[in-house]
Amino acid sequence: MPALVPFEDIVHLFGEFRHTAFRLETRRGYASDRAGARYKAFMRGIEPEEQPEHPWNANVRQKAVQGARFSRVRIIDEPPTDGQRFLMAAAAGNIAAGEDIRVLPRAEAVRLELPDYDLWLFDSRTLVRLHIDDQDVTTGVEVVEDPAEVLAACRARDRAWPLAAPTAEVWAQVRSSA
Repeated sequence: MPALVPFEDIVHLFGEFRHTAFRLETRRGYASDRAGARYKAFMRGIEPEEQPEHPWNANVRQKAVQGARFSRVRIIDEPPTDGQRFLMAAAAGNIAAGEDIRVLPRAEAVRLELPDYDLWLFDSRTLVRLHIDDQDVTTGVEVVEDPAEVLAACRARDRAWPLAAPTAEVWAQVRSSA
């Protein structure tokens, strides 16, 4: 078993990266979302409001001013799960702050042989593999600096990115078919 550290131990990376922070999201939902008021309201039909002053969005804006970029690819099922639908609905605030969030169908992710775990990739040098249990709770993270594993994550990002669609486009299609 790899050495796991609490997620809080890597939070500094979100402020310290210089060029790119990339996230691959593979889960069908996250316990932290389901526990929140915004998710519960979404499940009652209320669209998530943007949160421009949320610390995440403030950091995304600050990094953008510095010339750095946040991006992510979310793998979604067809049809998307409630958790995936919530993430697409809530993405507008992150996107408004400057994050580029795209989605990729799970069948395409399998065809591309993408990792089956969530990760962050900072400056194409530091890989953070999230360990998430069967209840969708993050139990810790693994910081990986092995060049071969980092390169594999870079290649996965580079395969996924050009085939992933902007979240707003996919969310508009999902909403119109509901």
